[in-house]
Amino acid sequence: MVKCVSILGATGSIGRQSLDIIRHLGLEVGALTAGSNVARMAQQCREFRPKLAVMATREAAEQLREALNDPEISVAWGEEGLLEAAALPEADCVITAVVGMLGLKPTLAAIRQKKRIGLANKETLVCAGELVMAEARAYGAEIIPVDSEHSAIFQCLLGAGEKRAVRRLILTCSGGPFFGMDREALSKVTKADALRHPNWRMGQKITIDCATLMNKGLEVIEAMHLYGVPAEQVDVLIHRQSIVHSMVEFVDGAVMAQLGVADMRLPIQLAMTYPQREECVVERLDLTACAGLTFSRPDMEAFPCLALARQCAARGGNACAAMNGANEEAVRLFLEEKIGFTDIYDRVAQAVAAVPYISAPSLEDILRTDALARRAVSEKP
Repeated sequence: MVKCVSILGATGSIGRQSLDIIRHLGLEVGALTAGSNVARMAQQCREFRPKLAVMATREAAEQLREALNDPEISVAWGEEGLLEAAALPEADCVITAVVGMLGLKPTLAAIRQKKRIGLANKETLVCAGELVMAEARAYGAEIIPVDSEHSAIFQCLLGAGEKRAVRRLILTCSGGPFFGMDREALSKVTKADALRHPNWRMGQKITIDCATLMNKGLEVIEAMHLYGVPAEQVDVLIHRQSIVHSMVEFVDGAVMAQLGVADMRLPIQLAMTYPQREECVVERLDLTACAGLTFSRPDMEAFPCLALARQCAARGGNACAAMNGANEEAVRLFLEEKIGFTDIYDRVAQAVAAVPYISAPSLEDILRTDALARRAVSEKP
């Protein structure tokens, strides 16, 4: 079990639940970072006493410094502060819970300091999976997934033997709030409708990604890099109950599944305690109340973002980075109610087609691709 944890994105959903686990396990906090929520950050700093607190802007950092009035807590801001938090010597684990491409550089910084990475930022591997995994191998850093689905795969693979024994990874998906709807009906849904996830309480961006099924597409790409398998070996099934978090099928026909309540604190705690398991604060799964578990194939026509993600995964290069950047921008526009729900896919697909393809992108290429894709979405009339 780790002793000291830094959390990148402490005031968001994953960050707050990570602090629940830190409180429960009695761990120390090295650094906390946040965007603009000064009030919540100040409250967290007073309770957990980090060495370093980082806000997104200078103005927010000054407000936090004034609110804390505590010389023992250093306050920083911006990308430089985020990188400092990721590499803080006191912490042996970094939970990367920031949203989007913002997590890429700090994750690399933490890897280069040989930290354990509790990875809750899937965009890092979607955009730069080959680079990130190569760095982790080179520096001997552990990457333990915090996503419920990838934590489930991680657990199912423990003691599984050689990789060739695995036939396929099966990611489960609730289907989101619009399960069963066709494309015409989806064109009429609202932001409020899309934010009503049936089973999970999450941040707005990931909730919209769940509604479009883009989140599952991102997870397919993430699985390729985490577990070193091609996209065709990663399957997706709709499982409305969110009890089976994912499965692994082996070459002999055996299927291993990880079950649990729909509570992110379970995978978060495992990322901190692995290889041990400890008592957790979540409620226990009552198997007698789990009647009627169902599984079905996703509707790729109604939810084409999943198919697009698979196409980008097969193409490789900078295609996934273009898709991810375009999706982040399109989701932002949808949350601002400037475009419709089905416009998300349309804009992302057009941006992917517009961004020049690079077969072996560098980090600079990936960052440039991200910027171009966002611009292609935002500048479309």
